[in-house]
Amino acid sequence: MEETKTSPVETRMKLAHISDIHIGSNHFVSNLLNRAIVEINEIKPDVILVSGDITNDGFRQQYSAAYAFLGNLECKNISVIPGNHDSRNVGYVHFEDIFGDRNNVVYLPGVTLVALDSSQPDLDQGRLGRQNYRWMVEKFNRPGDFKIVALHHHLLPVPGTGRERNIIEDAGDFLKLCVDVGVDLVLAGHKHVPHAWHFEDFYVVNVGTVSSLRLRGYAKPCYNIVEIKDGECSVTRKHPFGESIEIVRFPIRPKAKNLEVGVAVDESVFP
Repeated sequence: MEETKTSPVETRMKLAHISDIHIGSNHFVSNLLNRAIVEINEIKPDVILVSGDITNDGFRQQYSAAYAFLGNLECKNISVIPGNHDSRNVGYVHFEDIFGDRNNVVYLPGVTLVALDSSQPDLDQGRLGRQNYRWMVEKFNRPGDFKIVALHHHLLPVPGTGRERNIIEDAGDFLKLCVDVGVDLVLAGHKHVPHAWHFEDFYVVNVGTVSSLRLRGYAKPCYNIVEIKDGECSVTRKHPFGESIEIVRFPIRPKAKNLEVGVAVDESVFP
């Protein structure tokens, strides 16, 4: 039986993306986070992505505080994944107790969001590995959907962040997998500097920190709003208490027929 697809023109979705909260850090500013939460609630997104470094040290009390802050978000679809700071001091066990699985998927009409844990215990470097590749491919089981991948670590070096030391170790293989699967958008954080790239047939968009003053250069705290409507996807950068700037807009591409059968993960290629 032929699967019924959602037309890109009919798909409407609004996603709020915040990252690098760093509760417990001396650089954390609660007013920035509270203001971002108020602004996000006002726009009524369909899904909210929190892409890691929720805490600064992975301690239980920091997770409890983070849960209290994020409990003020008014959205039934909230995707939370850990960052490298959250996995310090065996903090991933507290993440699982409080927020649940470290990988998760959100299905919306015409949109699939797959969020992956790229952290490693007590290491700043990220890694995904073939177990996450397979999991991602399995979750992208609606071929006609707009496909979003989220992770904490950046896949491409971010300008203005100095020497590159902790891009994910298997970035090349994972980028190729994103091409093969037909991913439309990759969302990440980690470096506290926002940036966007057009890579092959999709976009990679890094968001800055939403509530930390541990900043590089002229970067300011911010979060992103992703919106899909009228056959286009746009990404807008928003500064708490401040301005909004559209940084990316692109048409939603039709899915190639060869993507409808799925992609097999070759374990001899992927580490």
